[in-house]
Amino acid sequence: MSVVNYKLNGAIGVISINNPPVNVLSLAVRTGVQEAIIAAQNDESKAIVLICDGRTFIAGADITEFGKTPLSPSLSDLLVLIECSSKPLIAALHGTALGGGLETALACHYRCALSSVKVGLPEVKLGLLPGAGGTQRVPRLAGVEAALDFITSGSSMNATKALSSGLIDKIIDSDLLSGAIEFAHTIVAEGAVLRKVSEMTIDISEVGKDIFTNTRTKLSRLMRGQEAPQHIVSCIEAAVNLPFNEGLLFEREMFEKCRHLPQSKALRHAFFAQRECAKVKGLSKKTPTRAINSVAIIGAGTMGSGIGMNFVNADIPVTLLELSEEALQRGKSIIAKNYAMSVNKGKLTQEQSIKRQQLISTTTKYADLADADMVIEAVFENLTIKKKVFEELDSVCKPGAILATNTSYQDVDVIAAATSRPQDVIGLHFFSPANIMKLLEIVRGEKTASDVLATVMSLAKKIGKVPVLSRVCYGFIGNRMLGPYIRQAQLCLIEGSTPSQIDKVMFDFGMAMGPLAVGDLAGLDIGYKARQTLTDEQKGDPKTYCIADRLVEMERLGQKSGAGYYSYNVDTRERNEDPLVQQIVEEEALKYGVQRQVLSDDLILNRLIFALINEGFKILEEGIAQRPSDVDMVYLFGYGFPAYRGGPMFYAETLGLDKVYQTICHFEECYGEQYWTPSSLLKTLAITGKSLAQWTREQC
Repeated sequence: MSVVNYKLNGAIGVISINNPPVNVLSLAVRTGVQEAIIAAQNDESKAIVLICDGRTFIAGADITEFGKTPLSPSLSDLLVLIECSSKPLIAALHGTALGGGLETALACHYRCALSSVKVGLPEVKLGLLPGAGGTQRVPRLAGVEAALDFITSGSSMNATKALSSGLIDKIIDSDLLSGAIEFAHTIVAEGAVLRKVSEMTIDISEVGKDIFTNTRTKLSRLMRGQEAPQHIVSCIEAAVNLPFNEGLLFEREMFEKCRHLPQSKALRHAFFAQRECAKVKGLSKKTPTRAINSVAIIGAGTMGSGIGMNFVNADIPVTLLELSEEALQRGKSIIAKNYAMSVNKGKLTQEQSIKRQQLISTTTKYADLADADMVIEAVFENLTIKKKVFEELDSVCKPGAILATNTSYQDVDVIAAATSRPQDVIGLHFFSPANIMKLLEIVRGEKTASDVLATVMSLAKKIGKVPVLSRVCYGFIGNRMLGPYIRQAQLCLIEGSTPSQIDKVMFDFGMAMGPLAVGDLAGLDIGYKARQTLTDEQKGDPKTYCIADRLVEMERLGQKSGAGYYSYNVDTRERNEDPLVQQIVEEEALKYGVQRQVLSDDLILNRLIFALINEGFKILEEGIAQRPSDVDMVYLFGYGFPAYRGGPMFYAETLGLDKVYQTICHFEECYGEQYWTPSSLLKTLAITGKSLAQWTREQC
């Protein structure tokens, strides 16, 4: 069946696109629309409607064509043909009209849409900009200020806002095709005016004098390090200052520039990796899933309460269990406060907030969890306590209930062994704040059943998480890699750096926060308490934790105590360098015989990032992660790694695996093999010249 069909409906020609699942602008679609428009120019039609079958209008360009030789007709060629039609062409929108889909609609002479439609130009999220007139047509219709906000954010706009901004001309409340044909008849009756956006002018007097300068400054803060948003501003500025066709040429030049930037390649990698990580190798799509209609959570602290919100947000009732009514009330207060913030920000209505909170019940008795379909343990990070919890759950939960642990580090197999049903046990490592962070590490135990795994992978999508599968090891993927990263930060600190230098280096690289600032935010006592359960041998070199221990023992716990690696303003949480910390660092260096010296920013960056990368390779060679891109997803969604660098493994390839390997070998010579033994996988790939992509294909 053809992906594009054309037929007459009385005096109106109807071009319908049917290219499931989301009607992307593939070559077949572009060719079919081109042929239909040419045919319509010579038939009895008075106007033409462009509409799509299925659940959505054109959802965008065919991203699989990126990087390949362009095939005619290009989207730009097609849009010229659309606008030059001798008969009014009306786009009829439903579902989502995104990217090239919206640009197609903007090239039409008129646009109508169902009230449920969403329109957007999300190219910036792939490190790109609209390349088929989006930056030139939107400011002509919606105004310059609205265009800047709309295109640089990549956010979608609903039908009401699109109507008021001028991006659409009419909202259809009835059947879309019937309404669009009726609208077309009205246009014909009014003279069949060809309203071409390219011929509209922008009133320069209404453009603020400093609007482009101010926008660039704002974007440099809000979208730090990203190049595409700045190029979008330049394109919209061109729309103001240049004739339409010259603006189009400039936009295309900027699009091609962005397309070849490492940032766009990294963001496109992340786009596909996010979809790939939900797939489990060897798990059949036909694997049955268990029904999850109710969830219980053990622990109503910040983590447990946040986890609960994920499920009630998806209309799944939750039971919170705590040791006391006081603890339960604290948990409910945390939830109420979080929802109140969402209401104040306009993300939820008060009614929605109340409805979701009504889905939460509380108890202090394990027996009340007997009918829960899933129970998630979110108690202290202590293996003995967790095993006791699972022993209790084993005795009260119904057969077939999924028993999950939210452990960040502990052995899921040991926890599962505390039950008589290890096949029902799995790790679900939520990240704090659990109601906001999108990453969910799913830890598959040795005996975890396939249907349990299939269930939680599906459930993760339902509650809006990005699931990444991990096998069992200490710290799984994310926290295991974090260990060497934090270790190098501590060693750089004692060897000659300062907290502010280390944090600035990593912030300038693109991390959301530097490692020492993150420690202050999370609380230095967390790591301190974890270390107290370890032997000296397990702790490792004292130089990697002595400064942190000193700070905690001085009751400098981080932001919550007003002081950690930095001192903090009680009201604003603004951090400031503290001379006392420098004194502590120098004392510890003297104690352990460290001769401090100036460390360059590049050295600090390479030591931290390459430690992260090397551990990622070890995780891959051990089979802890399924694929390199899964490791990237963990760090993009869980640890603030800059998305425009693609993740640690992708970034390693952009640097060159041979360079990474040689640098790690150099570090091994300089600092010893204890922390700088190169991964055998990295060594093999560097020596053979193979890429991670080639290695991944060989593993399949």
